[in-house]
Amino acid sequence: MNINLTLFGQMLAFFFFVWFCMRMVWPPIVAAMVARQEQIAEGLETAERAKKDLSLAQKRATDEIKKARGEAAEIIEQARKRSAQMIEEAKREAREEGERLKAAATTDVQQEVQRAKESLRKEVATLAMLGAERILERDVDAAAHAEMLERLAADL
Repeated sequence: MNINLTLFGQMLAFFFFVWFCMRMVWPPIVAAMVARQEQIAEGLETAERAKKDLSLAQKRATDEIKKARGEAAEIIEQARKRSAQMIEEAKREAREEGERLKAAATTDVQQEVQRAKESLRKEVATLAMLGAERILERDVDAAAHAEMLERLAADL
């Protein structure tokens, strides 16, 4: 192998190329790589924070759902109690109304019984007078008739 000027020229050109690359090309590439590394690191940190935030949000949402279910159950229980109370009130009012109607009906029945008794007394007295007239075969005067009716009604 011959060492000649061409070899030194190529070596000099190679060293110049390496120096040029080290000074001009390599720093922007390294800076871009460092910036990209930082960007990726920030992205990973952001993703971790987002994952933690999501976890916290899910936990809060679960807690809120549990709380809402508890409140819903409480509201439902209150509604059941209120409905039972309303049913009891309605039953009580219905009983009171029934007792009032029963008392009114009893009073009406008693009044009807009294009217029927009075009517029967009058009819019995009239029939008794007719029977007495036929037996005696004479007409009893009106004053005596009225007096007899009153005595008979009083006896009955």
